[in-house]
Amino acid sequence: MAVLQQELTLGEAAEQLAHALPGHRVEILQGRLVVTPPPDGPHQLALTKIGRSFDRAGIEGSGAEHVQGIGLWLPTLPEDFAIPDFSVVDEDFCDAHVKKNYYAPNVFRLVIEVTSSNWSDDLGPKVECYAQAGIPAYVVADRKHDEVLLFTLPVDGKYPAPQRFKRGQSMPVPESVGISVELSVDMLLNG
Repeated sequence: MAVLQQELTLGEAAEQLAHALPGHRVEILQGRLVVTPPPDGPHQLALTKIGRSFDRAGIEGSGAEHVQGIGLWLPTLPEDFAIPDFSVVDEDFCDAHVKKNYYAPNVFRLVIEVTSSNWSDDLGPKVECYAQAGIPAYVVADRKHDEVLLFTLPVDGKYPAPQRFKRGQSMPVPESVGISVELSVDMLLNG
C-alpha cells in the first residue's frame, strides 16, 4: 500500500490541530506550535471578574473595549500569532484585521494572560513576542509562582523588568490603557 505524505505549513498544521482538539488554544510563537488545554474554572472566573472590573471603571464610551480570546498577529515571524486570554483594544479594532481571526498589534492596549499548565510560555516567549509587537502593557497572573507581573512600555522590542505584585495588593492598570482601574492580585490569581 502506498502512502502519500504532504508537508504542511506551520499555519496549516495549526489549523488542523485546532480542528482536531476542540477547546484547546493553538498558537504559533516564535515559529513554534503551542497547544494549551482548555482552561480550568478559576482561570475563566478570573477573566470574567477582570471584565466586570473594566465595566465598572467605565470602559464603555472610552474608545476601548475588552475582549477574550481574539487573535493577535505577531510580527516576529510570518505565521506567528497569539490568542491572549484577555485584551483591552481600541473600540474600532475590527478595522485592524490582518488575516484569519488575527488583528494588528497596534490596536491592543493591554494583554492579560492567566497561567495554565504551559505557564512557561506566558513568562518566556510571550513576553518577548508582545514586546516586539509593541504591546504597551502585558500582565501575567502567574498562578505557578503566586504573583502578578506587569510589563510596560517596551523599548527597542524589549520590556524593562516587570513590576511584581503579591497577594493582598492591587495592581493599577497603566495610564497608557486609557482606563483607570485597579485589579486585585488575589482575584487575578484565584478567579
